[in-house]
Amino acid sequence: MEISSWGVDSTWTLFLDRDGVINERIFGGYVLDWKDFHFLPGVLQSLAHVREKFARIVVVTNQQCVALGKISQEELGLIHDRMCQQVADCGGNIDAVFAAIELKNDPASRRKPKTNMALEAQQQFPEIDFSKSIMVGDTGTDLQFGRALGMKTVLIESQESVTDLPDFRCMALGTFLSLI
Repeated sequence: MEISSWGVDSTWTLFLDRDGVINERIFGGYVLDWKDFHFLPGVLQSLAHVREKFARIVVVTNQQCVALGKISQEELGLIHDRMCQQVADCGGNIDAVFAAIELKNDPASRRKPKTNMALEAQQQFPEIDFSKSIMVGDTGTDLQFGRALGMKTVLIESQESVTDLPDFRCMALGTFLSLI
């Protein structure tokens, strides 16, 4: 599918997963400290490039490391604050970060593929229209999350086997954003 056919304009919302899309994913582990957070190549420049092309840019991330006791919610918030500040320092913008901190098997979990974080984003930013939104992620749960809300989906290729078919796939966030 050609991205140009999506009709993306400045009224659209860009939803981004964090690990594996914005920063290096630690397979079998977690980013527990800012020193372990490493932006993927080209991400900062790409987010600056598309700042005016989207009404909102929102990060939605599963972070059960909090429920596992590996990091506090406050420490996770500090990592996200520094991430957003670095993006802003490079000319980009992240409007909000929503983190699901519950365990995978918690029935009250807000974790993707459940749509809770997107609905929370829409409460905060009522102009969000999911039919004019894109979800970029590197896992099947990211794609399921976007699909459940009628978003366009973009898969960033990773080591994880994904059987869900995205609307578009590429190797890096920067590659996708350069086409917008």
